[in-house]
Amino acid sequence: MSWTDMALNGRILVVDDAMENIQILYGALQDEQEVLFALDGRRAIELARSQHPDLILLDAVMPGMDGYAVCAALRASSETRDIPVMFVTALKSPEDETRALEAGAADFITKPINAAVVRARVRTQLTVKRQADALRALSLTDPLTGVANRRAFDERLVTEWRRCARAGLPVSLVLADIDHFKMYNDHYGHPAGDACLVQVAAALRRGAGRTHDLVARYGGEEFAILLPQLDAHGAEGVARRLQDELAQLDLPHAASPTAPRLTMSMGIASQVPREGQAPDALVVSADARLYQAKDAGRNCYRGEAPQG
Repeated sequence: MSWTDMALNGRILVVDDAMENIQILYGALQDEQEVLFALDGRRAIELARSQHPDLILLDAVMPGMDGYAVCAALRASSETRDIPVMFVTALKSPEDETRALEAGAADFITKPINAAVVRARVRTQLTVKRQADALRALSLTDPLTGVANRRAFDERLVTEWRRCARAGLPVSLVLADIDHFKMYNDHYGHPAGDACLVQVAAALRRGAGRTHDLVARYGGEEFAILLPQLDAHGAEGVARRLQDELAQLDLPHAASPTAPRLTMSMGIASQVPREGQAPDALVVSADARLYQAKDAGRNCYRGEAPQG
């Protein structure tokens, strides 16, 4: 990605209680960026959580929840803390700018704005944000398989749990373990085992399907498939697709006592989270059902209505 690519086509959230100020910023940015707007602080926080803007342009002085309170709330939430905030305000004193920066702002622009200056500084913030996002993505990716790593799963589980709790929607989890993988490594060698993990991870990605589903390497030969906004019935449908994708790989496993080809066992759990409730129980439940699948002879899944 070039510097120009990084600086353009961002999603910008403009927050100001005066529509004329929003229109001025929209006019300055619309040719290069997608522009959303909010007229108050609480609506701004809602949009930041639901629309995931790349940058927020925030007025400092607003009735009710002012810009400083909005910035502090954004910084306090794991869902929004990485979104850079640029204050655009009529306040001009060094003390006001210092207060904004101490609240977590990345930049401070005074009104009346100069359109060219705003565009340039927005481009700079988008470039920095996308470079940081790229580095963060590397830190959250399993280097062998290219899917998310355990850290990414843990972070995403908390985020989706809270989001679904607010909306009253279910979260489902599939824990999948390659059957007799140690025997596979012993029989075919570790390079073949690594190649196997790469192919299995790709198959799981295809089986999960939706863009907001997460496939993560949970540890060793175990994978976690996080399915936000999907109930137990839907999660079992995903488990069947995962089995089909693995069967299509048709990887030989001559050392397996379960089948002559590579197979997986899976445990499925689903829950509608409640505000303030930790997601640990979902993982514990999926893990328990994974062991049920193994006790049932492997190469199957177990969920709320055991079958496989």
